[in-house]
Amino acid sequence: MNILYGVNGEGSGHSTRSKEVIAHLQAKGHTVHVVSFDRGLQNLARDFEVTEIYGLRFAYVNNRVRYGKTLTKNLITAPQARKSFSRLLDLAEEWQIELVCTDFEPLSCRVGHRKGLPVISIDNQHLLTNASVSYPKQHRREAAAAKLVTRCMTPGAAAYIAISIFDTPVRHKRTFVFPPIVRSEVLQARPTTGESVVVYVTAPSQDLIKLLRGVRARFVCYGFGREGEEGNLVFKRPTMDGFLRDLVDCKAVIANSGFSLVSEALHLGKPYLAIPVKRQFEQVLNAYYLAKMNYGAYWDEPTEANVGAFLANLDGYCSALAGYPREGNTALLTKLDELIAELAPVRARQASATG
Repeated sequence: MNILYGVNGEGSGHSTRSKEVIAHLQAKGHTVHVVSFDRGLQNLARDFEVTEIYGLRFAYVNNRVRYGKTLTKNLITAPQARKSFSRLLDLAEEWQIELVCTDFEPLSCRVGHRKGLPVISIDNQHLLTNASVSYPKQHRREAAAAKLVTRCMTPGAAAYIAISIFDTPVRHKRTFVFPPIVRSEVLQARPTTGESVVVYVTAPSQDLIKLLRGVRARFVCYGFGREGEEGNLVFKRPTMDGFLRDLVDCKAVIANSGFSLVSEALHLGKPYLAIPVKRQFEQVLNAYYLAKMNYGAYWDEPTEANVGAFLANLDGYCSALAGYPREGNTALLTKLDELIAELAPVRARQASATG
């Protein structure tokens, strides 16, 4: 089957998990045409042929999503989005696409709908709209905004595969919840407990640097745009292999709460202090459930005392993490195969009826 696979390029999480799914689909004999942008394009181009498309990009300032700057930036580039959509329609015809998979990537989804193709959504975002979740009341407005964005990104899919770090009942009859997709490098890793704490941020934070300097621990810091050792802080520029080595060997993680990093850290048994990017509700939800299950802690504005308390309780978090379900990707990929087999005859009948 000829499959169009759209991957959101914001950050690295969408592409790292999509790599596992795309490789599986190719191993099953499908021809997969991958489209992405930004980090997704960079990461996936190492292993697959990837076509660049337009993508929505968020603007961050001081660890906070700035919706005004985000809107302005994407309105300016709206003509590029229309041009990219038109080109993707032509490519879908050229590639004879029969089915679309999307990891929170809207152009591929809309191409599927325009051409009457079945669409399968694979992401963690639709857990918010298609399943029952709880969250702190003070974030209700942000939750409402996140639900609206999620519904607009990839609407009307024939099926939604939602990945989650916690069990929850579904509210949408065509939604199937599975544990996170974990990349093969993490599945094969053998974690150890070293002396360092890995720190990762989406955007540099001078306040966090100042805070960590006052804590008696060694921190390996990523995302600050610098390299070198300064007292108890070691700054590194991110590389896939280097970061994974530090993650496997660390004793804990302090980071923003993007889904992929949280799920990989939990799989490796690493206690996690979550500092969600402000006004990004997906990260709030991840942080809230991480703390709720005692896999770590969650602070919007951490202090030296908060970080010290987190490090003092690592044994308790590790005890809770011993019960974390470390499953591979087999169950999810088997369900995807079943959905493709189910939806392919539907497409074949439609083509026959219009032929």
